[in-house]
Amino acid sequence: MFELLHAQGLGEFYALQDGPGHPAGPLEATAAYAHLDEPAVRDRLVDYADDRQFRVTFRVPSIHCVACVWLLENLHRLHPGIGSCRVHFTRRELAVTADTGRIRLGELAGLLARLGYPPELSLADLDRAPAPPAPQRLWLRIAVAGFAFGNTMLFSLPHYFGLDSASGPAFRTLVGWLSLLLAIPVVGFSAQDYFRSALNSARVRRMTMDVPIALGIAALWVQSAWEVASGRGAGYFDSLAGLVFFLLCGRLFQQKTYDRLAFDRDYTAFFPLSVTRLEPGPDPATVETRVALALVGVGDRLRVRCGELVPADVRLLRGAGLLDYSFVTGESAPVCREPGELLFAGGRQVGGAIEVEITKPVSQSYLASLWDSEAFRKDRDDAFNTLTNRYSRRFTWIVLGLAVGAAEFWAVREPARAVRAFTGILIVACPCALALAAPFTLGTALRLLGRRRVFLRNAGVLESLARVDTVVFDKTGTLTAPGTGDVAFLGKPLRPDEAREIAGLAGQSSHPLSRRIGAWLAAAFPPQAASATAFADVSGFMEVPGLGVAGRCGGRSLRLGSPGWVAAGAGGRPDGSAPGDTGERGSVVQISVDGRWRGTFVLSGALRPEAGRLLQGLSRDYRTALLSGDQDRDRARLAPLFGPDAPLHFQQSPGEKLAHIRGLQAEGRTVMMVGDGLNDAGALRQSDVGVAVVEETGAFCPASDVIVDASQVVRLHAVLRYARHTVGVVRFGFLLSGAYNVLGLAIAASGNLSPVVCAILMPLSSVTVVAVAVGAAHWLERRAGLEGRATAAPSPADRAQALP
Repeated sequence: MFELLHAQGLGEFYALQDGPGHPAGPLEATAAYAHLDEPAVRDRLVDYADDRQFRVTFRVPSIHCVACVWLLENLHRLHPGIGSCRVHFTRRELAVTADTGRIRLGELAGLLARLGYPPELSLADLDRAPAPPAPQRLWLRIAVAGFAFGNTMLFSLPHYFGLDSASGPAFRTLVGWLSLLLAIPVVGFSAQDYFRSALNSARVRRMTMDVPIALGIAALWVQSAWEVASGRGAGYFDSLAGLVFFLLCGRLFQQKTYDRLAFDRDYTAFFPLSVTRLEPGPDPATVETRVALALVGVGDRLRVRCGELVPADVRLLRGAGLLDYSFVTGESAPVCREPGELLFAGGRQVGGAIEVEITKPVSQSYLASLWDSEAFRKDRDDAFNTLTNRYSRRFTWIVLGLAVGAAEFWAVREPARAVRAFTGILIVACPCALALAAPFTLGTALRLLGRRRVFLRNAGVLESLARVDTVVFDKTGTLTAPGTGDVAFLGKPLRPDEAREIAGLAGQSSHPLSRRIGAWLAAAFPPQAASATAFADVSGFMEVPGLGVAGRCGGRSLRLGSPGWVAAGAGGRPDGSAPGDTGERGSVVQISVDGRWRGTFVLSGALRPEAGRLLQGLSRDYRTALLSGDQDRDRARLAPLFGPDAPLHFQQSPGEKLAHIRGLQAEGRTVMMVGDGLNDAGALRQSDVGVAVVEETGAFCPASDVIVDASQVVRLHAVLRYARHTVGVVRFGFLLSGAYNVLGLAIAASGNLSPVVCAILMPLSSVTVVAVAVGAAHWLERRAGLEGRATAAPSPADRAQALP
């Protein structure tokens, strides 16, 4: 292995690794993984694959330290076919993206095995998510330290109560040596991680908080061993064992805390996707049913419309697949797929509707990780992470300086206090509480918002929400409810065959207006249009965001969309006159057949309940604006709600919406854009906070920072207020942590604080910060007005019943 790494310039691995490394396996080891290249096995293992690249996630139990992480994330330097590598340390998982033409899956697994990191492969368990490894070694170290702490404390009790004079010097000597023997496994085994981390930090010349802790433990043990060996006393072995015991308890607490904050674990329960499942109906038809994503399984048949996400690995049964895999690969060029081919989870269908059959179970954690991938993160600093990192880097040097200064001060005046002051400062001062303040407060807020059907990409979005000063709304599907109001057709009455073809075209799209038109035709022209809405063979389907859809159905060329877009491809009315403006009655969607204008659908809509109160409340605290692609028929109704100074822009194209957001940002404003995620992708991505409103659909926008269930749009003002208050709690946690460290350092420097008391205070500070974070997050939830209609996280059965 040494020759293999040094040949590729990876010798730094040994500067991070304590041992000599794993022996590299023979080159023939790759042959042991040749079976992974068989199509049936490969399809079950990979997360994504095409002609150019594949992505796979291996479970690698032998990952155990920073050196392992560094080496595995530099695999691309060992093989030119390997692209990006990302290690999830707590789950012992390695995600690799590789070039299909340069390296095979079996070859990749063999390379890992040669490096001493063989992937754990159990095909029988592929369909079950691996359970997180239990911290058995940490529990064992706590047990050893606790046993030593209890016994050395019993040995020390006679001394503390002044009873040791009755025992005689022989007994005191015996107790000292017994305590020394008990302390050896505490230092050599229980405290091993602190020494290992300190040595690694020294080798790479990077200061961490484990350095002063390791120095404090070493100083305490050396001082105590010297006192026992010289016969001057029994030492501080009870304090030493208690120190390590409480430090490990604090580490266990922090590990449990961070496990609780795991992003993908939260979103497994809350990710807001539903899908269209096909149920058997009257031959040969099928019936569409909207179900929660958690309720679909292997063998279920789904319909995926234009703009919707493929929720699991599936096999294409019907229709032409045109998949945008930018979610997975970052490449936006669509990939064509034919019936019978395998489609991987995470692709967005950009062609007509397709029918698919699930071949692997849905992994909501995987979809959530795609949403939070680097490709869709916005370039902004995480202020709290920056502050925490800056504080932690400087804090260690300050602590070391104070410890040495206090030891020198007391060595001259009162030598007995010097060691106590030195070790007390090293142990009591720790930025752990500060490090927990931001992630635990924000993480708790994420979970509470998720229970109210408001889903944030990550904790950093809360910081951005707290800075928002301008809120921009789309209208259709955001302020108005898509399913409300009537649908009317203006023009020569449609024939049944025309209704079937128009319903077939509208049924390919997931846009709210298309869905309403398809549903209205299915009800007005049964059974012809109903069967077409279920599925129609539409060729050449195209959807232009913000304009409409087009395609060929039944031998005719159809165009359905905004008046201007349809007019550009149509020659006017059959009698030669131009279509009139009917925008005062509702949303206008026109239809042309074979290049001739055929008629107009007018869809009336109503504002969502309490939308007026939402807009009026936001107008008092924020600058508001409206960017709508619809006609301006609702200007008189919306103007009083937005306020006299709020700009209301209608008939806006996606490009114009994007330009308006950029203009606001150029003025120095922090903008939150609220849209349906379909026609507003550019504006959502450009805004500081993009909020996608979803309603019974899997067609959310990857560029969004927030996904809001449509029924919760009226809570946006409360969400913004809650974000501001939550950020205030984080800052209070920083102040609380700083006050603890200042007070603890002052007492420890005086030599009046024993190391074991310091070790108790350190985890207590973390407990205090976490308790304040959780309590304040729940209290602020009620204060912000979110708690009144709070609901528990819905079960899959509850979600299924809630869907139409």
